[in-house]
Amino acid sequence: MPQTRDVTILVPGGLHGHAVKRLGDGFRLVRIERADPSLVAGDLARSVRGLAAATRIDAAFIDALPNLEIIANFGVGYDAVDAAHAATRKVMVTNTPDVLTEEVADTAVGLLLNTVRELPKAEAWLRAGRWVTEGAYPLSRASLRGRSIGIFGMGRIGLAIARRLEAFGLPVSYHNRRPVDGVAYAYHDTLVGLARSVDTLVSVAPGGAGTEKAVNAQVLSALGPDGVFVNIGRGSTVDQRALAAALKDGTILAAGLDVFEDEPRVPDDLLSLENACLLPHVGSASVLTRQAMADLVVDNLIGWFDNGAPLTPVSETLSVLPRRG
Repeated sequence: MPQTRDVTILVPGGLHGHAVKRLGDGFRLVRIERADPSLVAGDLARSVRGLAAATRIDAAFIDALPNLEIIANFGVGYDAVDAAHAATRKVMVTNTPDVLTEEVADTAVGLLLNTVRELPKAEAWLRAGRWVTEGAYPLSRASLRGRSIGIFGMGRIGLAIARRLEAFGLPVSYHNRRPVDGVAYAYHDTLVGLARSVDTLVSVAPGGAGTEKAVNAQVLSALGPDGVFVNIGRGSTVDQRALAAALKDGTILAAGLDVFEDEPRVPDDLLSLENACLLPHVGSASVLTRQAMADLVVDNLIGWFDNGAPLTPVSETLSVLPRRG
């Protein structure tokens, strides 16, 4: 396919290969090693009108590109992009919601099941030959039966998780900054109050200053000794030291984590715990879903440059949308 738009799109760092190919087919594509202002200068900086990124984009990098119009973020979470600063520069920011909702919700339920029923450990027991030499795998201490679910972050993914767990016959309640219109699940106006009322807390909350270390020692203590914590949202929302201590001393029973504070580094005090089920941030990591996310990144850029109508603008930059007569 020949290039159809005389527009330079910059890709700092890595990006899904399908997105890169489509960008190369439809735009003038430039790639640099990382989002570092020192790597863009002069003609290159002035030529860039769009970014396609799966990395941190801070205010300094935005300011280094005087003609930047749009940042297309790969991922539904966009806390790595300084969207508030982008808005002051009249730069649109988009993300990739919806296309990954069901996949991440599936992963959350799978992680919860793995955590309470110890399925990865049971498989390791079989593979090591211990079923033959030592007999059946020990009974799991926990079960999903009889549990009550609290969801921290009742957005698109939170709702999809709630629907799945409701189908398991489990009661669901939630905490957000405010109640969600049209949602019948019980609402708690504090996270501690939610944790106190349930024994299973699933965090789907976005990152950012408002949720930094929101799941802390007080919340974990409220969850209690039969408590299970699952995080499929952002590692920054959890006080990891407090979580490791709570798992070690029995403040809570177990945890399943797909996200961490300083990825890909996972602290030894979590790696060493038998009651922590750990995954390497694979919530949306299927070929099907990641390709759909890549398509949405490119389609947002096409929509912006063809008619000023990106498909999924983030709330902070809605004011950047062109006014329609």
